[in-house]
Amino acid sequence: MTTVRRGTAALAVSAVLCVVFAPAAFAGGDVPPASGSSASPAASPSPAAPAPAPAVKVPHGLYGEKDPTYDGVWRQSLALLGQAAAGVRPSDDAVRWLKEQRCADGGFAAFRAAPAAPCGAGTLVDSNSTAVAVQALSSLGDQRPFMAASVAWLRSVQNKDGGWGYTPGTPSDANSTSLVIGALTSAGVRPTSVRVPRGDPDGKHAYDALVDLAIPCGAGSGADAGAFAYQRDTGGKLTANDDATAAAVLAGLGKRLVSAPVTAGPAPTCVPATGAQRPSPERAARNGAAYLAGVLAATGHLDQPPLPGTEGGDAAPVPDIGNTADAVVALTAAGYGDQATGALEWLKKNSGTWAQEQGPAAYAQLVFAAYATDTDPHNFGGIDLVERLNATGPAPKSVTSPEPRPGNAAESAIADGGAAVLLWVAGIGVAAALGTGFLLSRRKTRQP
Repeated sequence: MTTVRRGTAALAVSAVLCVVFAPAAFAGGDVPPASGSSASPAASPSPAAPAPAPAVKVPHGLYGEKDPTYDGVWRQSLALLGQAAAGVRPSDDAVRWLKEQRCADGGFAAFRAAPAAPCGAGTLVDSNSTAVAVQALSSLGDQRPFMAASVAWLRSVQNKDGGWGYTPGTPSDANSTSLVIGALTSAGVRPTSVRVPRGDPDGKHAYDALVDLAIPCGAGSGADAGAFAYQRDTGGKLTANDDATAAAVLAGLGKRLVSAPVTAGPAPTCVPATGAQRPSPERAARNGAAYLAGVLAATGHLDQPPLPGTEGGDAAPVPDIGNTADAVVALTAAGYGDQATGALEWLKKNSGTWAQEQGPAAYAQLVFAAYATDTDPHNFGGIDLVERLNATGPAPKSVTSPEPRPGNAAESAIADGGAAVLLWVAGIGVAAALGTGFLLSRRKTRQP
């Protein structure tokens, strides 16, 4: 999971390419600079450089100070989840801002500057914003009807393979499908009950799409065995992706972004499927955990993939702090906390500057890691993550320290009334199919 979702970052890249071929910082530095121009601006000066686009004013109630165009709903939802995990009651203004972002049909876009205006054909609703908003709202309590409309929208844009792409009509990817699994679970809906064709007991469901993106264990897979790919490439090949793997480990076990630890047991192993059978979702998730544990064992952290065009170069690997935090959550929630100890200590020493630069979503990711490992979020390597998260937005109603450990409010609220949500969703009509959306880049890498 990145602090700015892959799909929104792809849209940001498209915007950059349409304006100027020059390195630029977008959405908190998460979008790589544009590449592919035939001549650099320095080599071919133009008479007048285009004026930079005006910054979008950050509305009241939203966490973070940066342009929210590509990550407003995402960072707000993570902030609310982080506060819930830390026993914080958020501001009414913060909750109101998130709810006002929803379209009438239940879908969320990354950001709507004029939420009072109805959503139209040009509103870029997406599965990631919608799914993470559902998870955030589930932590607040008394949001069942509101959540149910968004769950119905997610069901209406499910792909034929059972999964979800970032925008309606795009191929399923592991990250989007994992987020939706977490949203369904948060709303009390069994992911295996959401099938296509709708109502077909033998139809495809989310776990079918997710397992299809798992790299098999056994001979021939090499170091990538057990990992998940973001998507299949045009030739059907699967390429290991750390971000997708951390997300899929949680989803394969039916868990959400805020996940409690499980007593640590033996180290995970990558177990091949028998014959022509595919692994179960849980087995695929545990195979993914084995991959993550192996990668973390080398340096104690994950690295960012090389930027396009730099593969095989001499550049030193850049640590990936956000996905390292996600891997800690995934391993600990899967019962392999012993394999995440080194990464947790590395995060305590190295994540402060990164979180300060990235903002509320980054602080929330670290709070999730603290919650999953029974670590005090008020003293994470000497940093009070809760205080810093709260400082990025409207003052919360209250800050508590629930017993026996921070974060109980998040999971208890999520679990409350699940059956009622399931019945509510079953009675909602499916919205008309939406447009195909934009074609997004298959893989987006983050800049430090």
